[in-house]
Parts: sequence; structure tokens; C-alpha cells
Amino acid sequence: MNSKIRKTLKAIFDDPVNGNIESRKIEALFLSLGAIRTERAGSAVSFVLNDIRVDFHRPHPDKEAVRYRVKDARKFLEQAGITL
Repeated sequence: MNSKIRKTLKAIFDDPVNGNIESRKIEALFLSLGAIRTERAGSAVSFVLNDIRVDFHRPHPDKEAVRYRVKDARKFLEQAGITL
């Protein structure tokens, strides 16, 4: 895991929740951990990691994930057994 990916992982687990993480960085983190990405209709995308599935909608027109999406990413990682 490179330093950029580690920085994103740390940002997801920071408190208070950071609402300025670009969604592409969260996706890159998931993929670097071995998640399988499935593109769905429109802006929808699914990830499966360690048999745990999560569905997201990519933000538009902004690039940043809103806080509740960052919380969802944290929950997904925790359920998949990924922590700091």
C-alpha cells in the first residue's frame, strides 16, 4: 500500500468525519485492498471485498464524497476486516 492510499485510509477513519475526500481516492483504496468493482447504471458502482458488498453513487458535479458516504466507506471497511 503506497503512502497516498494509506493517507486515504487514515482520512476515512479520522474523527470527526472528513467530507473532503475525493470519491476516486476512496475507490482507489478499495481496489488496492483487492475489492472487485462493478459498474452499474448511471453513477452507481458496487464493490465486493472479503464477501462484503457495498453500493455507492459517484458524486456529481462535485468530486468529494459527502460525510455520510465516508461513514459508509468506513463501515464497509470495518465489516470487511480492514482497520487502521
